[in-house]
Amino acid sequence: MATLVHENVKKYYGSRLESSEDLQTNAACTLPSRPMSKSAFDALKLVHPEVCKKYFGCGLVVPEKLQGCKILDLGSGTGRDCYILSKLVGKSGHVIGIDMTEELVVAARKYIQYHQEKFGFEKPNTIFVQGYMERLHEAGIQSNTLDVLVSNCVICLCPDKKAVLQEAYRVLKEGGEFYFSDMYASKVVPENLKQDPVLWGEGMGGSLYWRDLIALVKDIGFSTPRLVAASHIMVHNSELQRKAGDIVYASGTYRLFKLPKNSVEVPAVVTYKGTVPDYSEQLDLDSSHSFKRDVPVPVDAETAAVLRFSRFSDDFCIQSCGGPVTDQSCPLQDCHLSPFLLADRLGSSIKQCSKTGRADGTASSDCDAGEATSSCGQGE
Repeated sequence: MATLVHENVKKYYGSRLESSEDLQTNAACTLPSRPMSKSAFDALKLVHPEVCKKYFGCGLVVPEKLQGCKILDLGSGTGRDCYILSKLVGKSGHVIGIDMTEELVVAARKYIQYHQEKFGFEKPNTIFVQGYMERLHEAGIQSNTLDVLVSNCVICLCPDKKAVLQEAYRVLKEGGEFYFSDMYASKVVPENLKQDPVLWGEGMGGSLYWRDLIALVKDIGFSTPRLVAASHIMVHNSELQRKAGDIVYASGTYRLFKLPKNSVEVPAVVTYKGTVPDYSEQLDLDSSHSFKRDVPVPVDAETAAVLRFSRFSDDFCIQSCGGPVTDQSCPLQDCHLSPFLLADRLGSSIKQCSKTGRADGTASSDCDAGEATSSCGQGE
């Protein structure tokens, strides 16, 4: 039986919020710290405008090299991210969207055939199911079957984060990836704020303290979280600001990998071959690891394991080293794990405006509702 939190979130997103402009923070409008790929932007232009109208994400959850992948979107809403991904995985790939809110699932399903025809596919490669991301087994999601999981600002709406992450780990194949954006708090959110339905609906009441995320995912068995992008979140409702007190919020996009349990991890020197589509000259694994084509780069043992066992294995020449390697990125330090510090470094914080951004990853200068879905449906 659904908890009270689940019921409140269903009401908030299913009926109370008519569009992303109704949100009380700019969480759905944070500035990406790296550009959207050309392929992803081209796919976004083909997404139906009505699908984008109720976009409530807080990041860009389109990782690289998705052709032929089987992907699950946790908290898929009206399906904007699913439809982008369905174009990128191609005819041989498959995308599943799961959401607990019936109204959003129904809205997403309405446009399956539209996008199938828009993308030129002989049959649909996308389905939407109603269910809870803490209980993926109830939705028929089998263990060790998925290449990639994505999620866009919904884990903060879930009362049991550990269950979500455990289920994500269960359903991923070895070498698979969980690539997700979410809201994070600068400190542990007190219990009284968690009881406020509006604070919870906005993601503020249920945001994890970012340090707790790091400990949680490592305990479950994932690799060290890799911070990809971050932005400060501005609360533009004075009452919510008062309730939050000295807690501030940021969005962060992390990627986690499910490495083989008994794999031997050793430092290595890796050379990117330039073979990932849209990234022929340089591939950024995260905000600290950037690989230029044909340039050898020393990496720590875990980074070498990620590249060796993930879908990127054929895109790198990996030479193991006999001794320790100095990885200048220091991935375990706060400066490479904290979304707040990365947002500070990038100067990434904007007021409520375009929810999609431009192809170069920058925000629109016209901060009005008319710009909110302007990047969708341009292929009409």
